[in-house]
Amino acid sequence: MELSESVQKGFQMLADPGSFDSNAFTLLLRAAFQSLLDAQADEAVLDHPDLKHIDPVVLKHCHAAAATYILEAGKHRADKSTLSTYLEDCKFDRERIELFCTEYQNNKNSLEILLGSIGRSLPHITDVSWRLEYQIKTNQLHKMHRPAYLVTLSIQNTDSPSYPEISFSCSMEQLQDLVGKLKDASKSLERATQL
Repeated sequence: MELSESVQKGFQMLADPGSFDSNAFTLLLRAAFQSLLDAQADEAVLDHPDLKHIDPVVLKHCHAAAATYILEAGKHRADKSTLSTYLEDCKFDRERIELFCTEYQNNKNSLEILLGSIGRSLPHITDVSWRLEYQIKTNQLHKMHRPAYLVTLSIQNTDSPSYPEISFSCSMEQLQDLVGKLKDASKSLERATQL
């Protein structure tokens, strides 16, 4: 599990008892889980009176670091030993490690459900429809007299039951460019599959 330097620094600040006493650590940890798992959670979770003595920039940085680590741990399905090892590397004391691991275990199922609902695949184009329009004037009443194409792509996403559509307008040159690029992509894919 690799985390950015910024996340590591935020996590090390969170481990420092001089910056976060035991109560502030517990509140921030619960706030991090709540902000990830509760869609109605807002920044008010960081407005607790016991967190007022902490610089807001440091508080938000540590909150973001904790949330990032929680998500990474959930993504990798980390167990208690993996969590403990990383937390020890960040200079967490035994009490904070136990508290973190307990809170993680209590929220692990909800976290896995959340991560599973995000999705795993890109949408697929299932259909294309188009129509030709002829633009006579612009909004400013300037004469145009040029054709344009209205293209609608029907999209299917395996992770979502809905089938949205993407619509756009383009000139004949733009449409020819799009078709050319799609043909190039198709040829590249055919070459890649023949290897």
